[in-house]
Amino acid sequence: MDKRLQSFISEKAPLIDAEMNRLIDTEKAPSSLKESMLYSVNAGGKRIRPLLVLAVLADFGKDSADALKVACAAELIHTYSLIHDDLPSMDDDDFRRGKPTNHRVFGEATAVLAGDALQTRAFGILASLEHAKPDQVIRLVALLADASGANGMVGGQVLDMEGETAALSLKELEEVHLHKTGALLSFCIEAGAILSDAEDAELDQLRKYAKNIGLAFQIKDDILDVTSTTEQLGKTANSDAASDKSTYPSLLGLEGAQQQLEKYHLDATASLDFLKKENSMLKLFADYIVQRDV
Repeated sequence: MDKRLQSFISEKAPLIDAEMNRLIDTEKAPSSLKESMLYSVNAGGKRIRPLLVLAVLADFGKDSADALKVACAAELIHTYSLIHDDLPSMDDDDFRRGKPTNHRVFGEATAVLAGDALQTRAFGILASLEHAKPDQVIRLVALLADASGANGMVGGQVLDMEGETAALSLKELEEVHLHKTGALLSFCIEAGAILSDAEDAELDQLRKYAKNIGLAFQIKDDILDVTSTTEQLGKTANSDAASDKSTYPSLLGLEGAQQQLEKYHLDATASLDFLKKENSMLKLFADYIVQRDV
């Protein structure tokens, strides 16, 4: 990992973790529910989504007193989606990030409710931002609703389930992941741009970056599912092949999937030319996403 990116993550990730814990601790919730929420929030993870919010601001040379809260809202949505994704009615996974999944520890009902509570907390955080302009707050709430709901992540999950036993085309597979994975990543990029007062032309380029890096992220996950062990991944390896799911390696082969990964990576970084920075933080994140081994 690039030293500059490593320094950025080392500085920002603990702030994100502390703020998420604070935001949940202030909830007047039953202790069992709060414990379940915090279990998944503190189960680890790369924090790529919230870090991307802050990376956009860094590349624009801007600061926002609300940026950390917006970043945390995105990660709470992501965490809720993982809790629900692991449920017996969905992927029925026993491990996430090397630990027993939420429903294995707290029971299915509490896990469902913990996910629900994390989702609603995220919107509460955005609605109560203290420093962003009112029109920015409205844009952020509407954008997160679109990215995480039927038009985005939830819709993508449905497409993913419906395609589990189908032989999807490459276009159909991309449609699944543009929604399931890409929509929330796109929110993070666009949210950072909104807080940075980015111009429309700049926002258009950042949307291209987000689309391509979202697809690259998923292809890398698919490749790692084939090439890594359960211990390395922190979750069951080769689960996609075992369930006969369409993936980039299954459609294109490992070499073809790697070539597609490189294409999306190049397209993503090319869209950052307007920043006029040789190694912008977003460029470094793009490099990290395609080079990571977990």
